[in-house]
Amino acid sequence: MSSLIADAREKARALDRDDPLAFTRSEFNIPTKTQIASTRLPDSATTAAGPGHDSNDKCVYLCGNSLGLQPKRTQTRLNQYLATWATQGVQGHFKPLEESPLPTWLDADERAAQLIAPIVGASEAEVAVMQTLTANLHLLMSAFYRPDINGKHKIMLESKAFPSDHFAVETQLRHHGLDPSTSMVTLTSQINPEDNILTTAEILSAITAHASTTALLLLPGIQYYTGQLLDIPTITAHARAHQIFVIWDLAHAVGNVPLRLHDWQVDAAAWCSYKYLNSGPGCIGGMFVHEDNSSVTRPITDDKPEEGYTNRLAGWWGNDKGTRFVMANKFHPVKGAAGFQLSNPSILDITSLSASLEVFGLAGGVDQLREKSVRLTAFLEELLEGGIAEEERALFRIITPRDPLQRGAQLSLMLKGGLLETVMHELERRGVIVDERKPDVIRVAPAPLYNTFEDCVGFVEAFGHALAVARQGSA
Repeated sequence: MSSLIADAREKARALDRDDPLAFTRSEFNIPTKTQIASTRLPDSATTAAGPGHDSNDKCVYLCGNSLGLQPKRTQTRLNQYLATWATQGVQGHFKPLEESPLPTWLDADERAAQLIAPIVGASEAEVAVMQTLTANLHLLMSAFYRPDINGKHKIMLESKAFPSDHFAVETQLRHHGLDPSTSMVTLTSQINPEDNILTTAEILSAITAHASTTALLLLPGIQYYTGQLLDIPTITAHARAHQIFVIWDLAHAVGNVPLRLHDWQVDAAAWCSYKYLNSGPGCIGGMFVHEDNSSVTRPITDDKPEEGYTNRLAGWWGNDKGTRFVMANKFHPVKGAAGFQLSNPSILDITSLSASLEVFGLAGGVDQLREKSVRLTAFLEELLEGGIAEEERALFRIITPRDPLQRGAQLSLMLKGGLLETVMHELERRGVIVDERKPDVIRVAPAPLYNTFEDCVGFVEAFGHALAVARQGSA
């Protein structure tokens, strides 16, 4: 294997030298092997590697599908926010500061919406940066799920949906007095039941079969476990043709693959921002509501403020800026997705997210990143198939679709039973960070903003060694 790895490393270095997006890696703090092995909290002065630090000590971080790395400018922007708070107090809500790159706190959500809109393929008015993923799914369902017990009352989702989505659907059904056993349709692949890689044809067939009783469809843009990218425009069009409202969970798709939510006529969507958007753990989420579903259709008056807009749960930050601080008990919603906002958002969160979105702008957007991502993941796949000894190659299989059009950055590797704990331990010992999904899956995701082709070689080399240790230990 060593000669194969040596050749692959030489090829990877050439690819990295020719990469027009290589410069974006320098925008991120890449942990060192020493840092990830440490059990002590470093002080701020030693968090980032200094100019003389050995670049060979950088860890191989292929876990952007779970938590993206920290952009260097995040600390700068947060310090600017803290300085504003320290010196301006409450005036920070309304007072622009000279030479500050930050918006006032009143306008911070609007600025974040401007930055995220092109990433999801929407107009600024169709997106809102707010709440968290599951909270936003609940808010969307509260607005658009209108079950008719004698007609359309079912919600359709995949059988192996991320648990939080499953919980949200079940509790929404119970909230309406419905029984999940009769009002929830779960999709399972008949072609590949073991991995549940649902074909587009299977999904369309299920929509047709349940159309008369289904009110809402909730699916992931990219399935978290397998890494499968679903055909969002085709599935959306088919569901809408059957009068089914469509919500997409884009947690693993946003910032990973190009999205055209407006053009695809997606009804609504929600996402988190701490994976490929690199905003930080548990940071603020976002939602999309197509303009057809969020427009204010009649003049809103104080006599009838509730008329003219889609029913939704409301809060004061969804109120029009012109009347938000009047403090009258009359809801005049902002037009578009911003009218779904509840409380004033965390400026700490929005500042962190916006810092990362600036880097997307430097890279030229998701389309350019996707081109690199396809090449990175294909290179990783090639190495997994040809850069590992035969004995170890027999210990895993790739369950993510091989067609680049049916996947994002992530490859999910299914290990033989009983190997996961040892393999993960050995990878970590070698300074390689990926994540696991028990009982037997490792998810590996080269993120084009900061990962290199040489990172893929480093992973495969370490993975081969880890599999050999696991094989010997189980013999």
